[in-house]
Amino acid sequence: MARIDYVDEASPTVDAELLRSIQARRGGSLLNLDRLLLHSAPLAQGWNALMGAIRSQTLLDGALRELVILRVAVLNRAPYEFAQHAPVGRAEGLSPAQLDAVADWQGSALFDTRARAVLAYTDAMTQQVQVPDALFEALRTHFTKRELVELTATVASYNMVSRFLEALRIDIEG
Repeated sequence: MARIDYVDEASPTVDAELLRSIQARRGGSLLNLDRLLLHSAPLAQGWNALMGAIRSQTLLDGALRELVILRVAVLNRAPYEFAQHAPVGRAEGLSPAQLDAVADWQGSALFDTRARAVLAYTDAMTQQVQVPDALFEALRTHFTKRELVELTATVASYNMVSRFLEALRIDIEG
């Protein structure tokens, strides 16, 4: 159970315009994550803009983006994040077998060289924070400068998301 109550459309302090903006990005609904963020309109607004940009305005391949998000969820023991993004990963082209292999990607033959570099980068950023030069140089062979910035922002942002979810014990919808 979440540590803080969820805001809804009828909550007296909710910013209705912001709520509609978040609903629009989400295809008409709110997630429990949104319902907690709405306790702080400035944070909810910034979060909506950042995550909207990462999800829909980057050049990063959608399957790789979702692979990053799923790997961060595994590393940070964030089941809500994994539950939300597994269907998105499937829609972006990840196979059910790849979804199952995210936890032990090093031992799997299901990921190509580019995906393996992305997964290694995700692991380094999430677990050690500092990224070895050799690992970063390996990424340069697969991505433009813009894509490297977007990849890095995706890993960093979803680490933020998972930590927020877990600290506040946000419930998985269902």
